[in-house]
Amino acid sequence: MASASACSLQVPAGSLRMLREPCAAKKNEVSRRKKVSFGVRGKAENGGVKQTVDESAGPDLSVTVNGLRFPNPFVIGSGPPGTNYTVMKRAFDEGWGGVIAKTVSLDSSKVVNVTPRYARLYGPNTREVIGWENIELISDRPFETMLEEMRRLKQEYPDRILIASIMEEYNRPAWEEVIERVEETGVDALEINFSCPHGMPERRMGMAMGQDCELLSEVCGWINAKATVPVWAKMTPNITDITEPARRALDAGCEGIAAINTITSVMGINLDTLRPEPCVEGYSTPGGYSSKAVRPIALARVMAIAQMIKKDFPNQNLSLSGIGGIETGNDAAEFILLGSNTVQVCTGVMMHGYPLVKKLNSELQAFMSKHGFTSIEDFRGASLEYFTTHMELVRMQKEAVSVRRSVRKGLASDKDWTGEGFVKETETMVSNS
Repeated sequence: MASASACSLQVPAGSLRMLREPCAAKKNEVSRRKKVSFGVRGKAENGGVKQTVDESAGPDLSVTVNGLRFPNPFVIGSGPPGTNYTVMKRAFDEGWGGVIAKTVSLDSSKVVNVTPRYARLYGPNTREVIGWENIELISDRPFETMLEEMRRLKQEYPDRILIASIMEEYNRPAWEEVIERVEETGVDALEINFSCPHGMPERRMGMAMGQDCELLSEVCGWINAKATVPVWAKMTPNITDITEPARRALDAGCEGIAAINTITSVMGINLDTLRPEPCVEGYSTPGGYSSKAVRPIALARVMAIAQMIKKDFPNQNLSLSGIGGIETGNDAAEFILLGSNTVQVCTGVMMHGYPLVKKLNSELQAFMSKHGFTSIEDFRGASLEYFTTHMELVRMQKEAVSVRRSVRKGLASDKDWTGEGFVKETETMVSNS
């Protein structure tokens, strides 16, 4: 990937934001009027409105991100848990703060999934799943069908946040058509998939685009010139320095970054058959790795992006959505402590189901109560200041050791006794005082 100095933007970031501000302001004003209740509301089977979860007890979990109000920071990540109306409706009914639908493109006929397409990594001598690989592609459902289902969801759940994930080839008219038609459904924001690690690299889609700094900059320029709702760019971890494409996306007008997508992986080889997993007709292909084993890697990438945003884009109301192995409220707290506004869960839902959000909410509130935090903003980014360079760690430790050595217990030598302080000097050398 080209270095930062070698990359040049196609469209000035400032002009993009200026073009979009009137529409975005109108959109956000509508959002503020609609999203006045933090309760989870949805239509009951008989057409009435039902209350499905109460988040009013305990610390406040609501967050406002790019003008959008989420009742809690837990968002369904783009993938199978957001693949159709039925499952997205279930997510809203269970109380998820937002849903990102499975990634769509204009021509779903080019998307052909295989099965089996998942493989698990288990802990030693246990059935605990610590890693998960998928070779799943973006949505294989007709674009029009997904549009209609997103429109229906926004009509039935106007108080909940629905985000469309989109991905296209290197084709400006195609991007513009996708954006226009998706926005017509009433979605609250767009997430741009620059990060799918498998499938369709020959079409310069997903990770193939996200790893090319110049290409990403140009496409983000197209997207942000067209979009009138907030745009998040979803980053691939399969890159040397994740802050470079993230910086480029923000420079080109994106309001937020989502990180990380899955890590390129080969789950393993079956030592009985000598075939790789997941095995399709005896063969496989590298896929995307997720679940709890990737969390330390995700935390490092989120930390780096958060530091970059703080340094390069101060006071610009940009957002960060953390992703990677989140299965507990404490996992989420770590991402928030490193600067995430929201956290996304995909594989966790596939393993534990949609009711997982209740556990996530209660565990996060327990963490907040323990530390006396009353809102997410009370502790968001609080741990960032404790990261520094290795050279600085060496300096700090030398200084601390020097201070500790200088603080002696008692007198170093008989010559140090004084007449006036004799009693106090004696006390400093008594072991059971």
